[in-house]
Amino acid sequence: MYARLSSIMFPIATLLFVGAIVWGYQEHQEKNSVLIKAENQYQRAFHDLSTHMGKLHDQLGQTLAVSSASQGMQRKGMANVWRLTSQAQNEINQLPLALLPFNKAEQFLTRISSFAYRTSVRDLSKQPMTQDEVKMLKSLYKTAGSVNKELGKVQNAVISDHLRWMDVEVAMASENGPNDNSIIDGFKTLDKEMGAYPESDWGPSAMSSDRKLSSAALDGRNLSADEVKKKALDFLGHQAGSGDAKVTEAGNKTDLPAYTVTIKGSDNVNVQLDYTRKGGHLLWYMNPREVKTRKLNFDTARNKGSQYLARHDYKDMTPVTYDEYDHVAVFTYAHLVDGIKNYSDKVTVRVALDNGEVVGLQASDHVFAKKILTPGTPKITKEKAQEGLNPEFKIENYGLALIENDIREPVLCHEFEGRINDHRYRIYMSADTGVEESIEEIPDSAKAIYK
Repeated sequence: MYARLSSIMFPIATLLFVGAIVWGYQEHQEKNSVLIKAENQYQRAFHDLSTHMGKLHDQLGQTLAVSSASQGMQRKGMANVWRLTSQAQNEINQLPLALLPFNKAEQFLTRISSFAYRTSVRDLSKQPMTQDEVKMLKSLYKTAGSVNKELGKVQNAVISDHLRWMDVEVAMASENGPNDNSIIDGFKTLDKEMGAYPESDWGPSAMSSDRKLSSAALDGRNLSADEVKKKALDFLGHQAGSGDAKVTEAGNKTDLPAYTVTIKGSDNVNVQLDYTRKGGHLLWYMNPREVKTRKLNFDTARNKGSQYLARHDYKDMTPVTYDEYDHVAVFTYAHLVDGIKNYSDKVTVRVALDNGEVVGLQASDHVFAKKILTPGTPKITKEKAQEGLNPEFKIENYGLALIENDIREPVLCHEFEGRINDHRYRIYMSADTGVEESIEEIPDSAKAIYK
């Protein structure tokens, strides 16, 4: 009996054993294939990074080499600097550096990119590069040279010692490892090298694009948690009910310390409001209750939003965009200055279409907007500005508006709203020069605003 059982089980066990070996071999091969593919991608991204950083250094040098009167070559050079920096940033994002402190290097590249872009789109014949900007370019050229030198050392080590990026990933993920990998050490040096670039050397063109929300731009004193809690309850009024309000601090170690107030609303939904600590300015309010039906039309919803803003002391606001999601109307309002829309000073209001309740408010753009008392007077007439439009553009609405240009400066513009190629656009023509300052497409969902 046992002999018969053995004669049956032995071949089965053998087949299972052989199958397990084959399966294990295939799994091992597939794993190796994935690792090889990942390693190849890392190696390609790294060597591309080295190439583009070298070209970036060369392009900075070439831009410095041309005459200050050669604005066309300067613009072309800065456009190439922007392109190369963007490529370098993309390649850094493909490398396994998430666990490695590399934020200073990324910030350095972001600022070069912002400065180069804003300089390249500027009319250098009217706004030539200043002496400070040229000085900064020289400093960037020197720093880029040092960075390339360090990057070259890492590249030589990778090639000569056959270093693998997969080992970098393992070394960084290890909690107890010494992290003495040559690539890790090299990138730490790179981050230190780029982070050593003086903050004061960045000109306004670069810094303006990096606009950070900071308490330094706000008026008022620092409020306590209890004071902010009272502001939140007053803001909500009857919506607050008798529920307890919980206040938590956020961003203590950032440029914008704030408070988050959480209040239990109807249907056990938590209503949240964010306030700045300095001045107690409301940044954001959200009531995430579900809106199941649509009962109100556009006009009623718009009136509800406008009345809500007026009630909470957001004065002289006019709706400029509209959209709708899940039975909630979303309006963006711009501040009017002497009847002129200031698009940099705006709030967004969410109105529930079942009962007209405002279930959301985003006001950070209003809180941190530059306060403009007088918009100025246009030097170019509407008719003169209109001559610069495409002849096929059919104007439906017109007005004056304040927008921000590429270096975050307010610009008074003639705003033409109309259609071309079956799409609606806003085209902003500078009221000083008559040249196109900006253009944006208006979604079809916003057509009700313009009726």
